[in-house]
Amino acid sequence: MGKSGIYQQNGDDIVFRGFNKISIDNKGRVAVPSRYRDLISVQAENNLVITLNPLDRSLWLYPLPEWVLIEEKLAALSDFDKQSRQTKLMMRGYASDCQLDSQSRILIPKELRAYAELDQAAVILGQGNKFEIWNEQAWEAQRDEWLESVGDDSVPTPESLQSLSL
Repeated sequence: MGKSGIYQQNGDDIVFRGFNKISIDNKGRVAVPSRYRDLISVQAENNLVITLNPLDRSLWLYPLPEWVLIEEKLAALSDFDKQSRQTKLMMRGYASDCQLDSQSRILIPKELRAYAELDQAAVILGQGNKFEIWNEQAWEAQRDEWLESVGDDSVPTPESLQSLSL
């Protein structure tokens, strides 16, 4: 077990987890929480890729080595399948390289800030191989909506979750 919020298995697999409130400055910069900085420095040489999340109005932030794997998966998708093509267009088209500066901040491009409706208050959530960045109020509303639907018998449980034991 590494620092709180990070787990390394066999020294290779990186799993980011945890929740942090973050601030976005007037220039669109955000400081990566300190508990992740050393690992990003070592594993990704401070190189990250940020793109839009095509499923929600949030952003995905990947360490560069993880993004390379995503690029390979995207390249394998067919351009003749409409949903695959749209996913490729959105994720690749809005992907932006970024690097931690001397103060461990990244600059979120204006277009991505607008898409995710990011202003001053945001949250960053560790999601295994990446982070999600949300507008704080949007996250709280979405989280509450999801929590209210837990146990709702009118919504069928997806097959992928039926065997999950927590």
